Amino acid sequence: MKCVFQEIEGRLPLSTESKRLFHGRGHCFPGYEDILIDWFAPVVLITLYSPRDQSELGQLSRYLQQQISRLEAVLVQQRYQPDSPVACLAGNPPDSVDAVEDGRHFRLRLGQAQNIGFFPDMGVGRNLIAGLAPGKRVLNLFAYSCSFSVAALTAGAEEVVNVDMNRGALELGRLNHRLNDIDLRKASFLPLEVFRSFKKLSSLGPFDLVICDPPAYQGKSFKAERDWPKLLRKLPSLLAGSADVLACLNGPHLSPDFLQAMFDELLPQMMLIAKFQPGEDFPEAEEHRGVWGFHYRRSG
Repeated sequence: MKCVFQEIEGRLPLSTESKRLFHGRGHCFPGYEDILIDWFAPVVLITLYSPRDQSELGQLSRYLQQQISRLEAVLVQQRYQPDSPVACLAGNPPDSVDAVEDGRHFRLRLGQAQNIGFFPDMGVGRNLIAGLAPGKRVLNLFAYSCSFSVAALTAGAEEVVNVDMNRGALELGRLNHRLNDIDLRKASFLPLEVFRSFKKLSSLGPFDLVICDPPAYQGKSFKAERDWPKLLRKLPSLLAGSADVLACLNGPHLSPDFLQAMFDELLPQMMLIAKFQPGEDFPEAEEHRGVWGFHYRRSG
């Protein structure tokens, strides 16, 4: 585990802000591609995508307890098992744990769902939205737990409409707004299937800023190769004359050229302002893999 320990040491000391301590999924550390380690004060969450020897986990747990003075518990999520259970390796976890990013709080669903309710690798995207949002009307498609909405409204957005077919995720999103003392009259939470709701969404628009962060694959609801073209064809009906779009590509099997070529073909009136990856805490052996964000703009 020498490389794991070295990566963690390079990220110390820690504050109350959440941080990715080890990113094995980027395939930069042979033999540890199945491990993620995150700091969500005051706990460390180890996410495993395949079984690991208990003695190895014990060694890692002891190391973390030695290195992090404010650590209260070490948790492990077993993503390779049905329902992705979470177990406690050491300590006593608090009743609730939040991810903290730039002072914003996001409640985690540890042990309640496969996805814990927060994606650390989209922090660059949330900061981008915070910079664009002041005074804007924002549409947040595939909103999940509404972290983009929290970023937008704490930065001064006029209004955010959150859309997701998962009612439980939207309820978590509503809680995230309350945790950040956001006036809920500025946010709406619509439990809708995006592709069946464009008429309704168009009637609520136009929007100055639209966020598209769909899953790479979600059964019949979304498949990137099939549904991104449909989504992009509908985007103009939602946009104000001058508008920004954040498009997020989450499929490791898809290169950034996939989405960029689609914008060029279907929305040539939109200009690519920037494209980005999560940053140095999320190293990738192959640049085209991992999460990508694209900032596009249409000028009136």
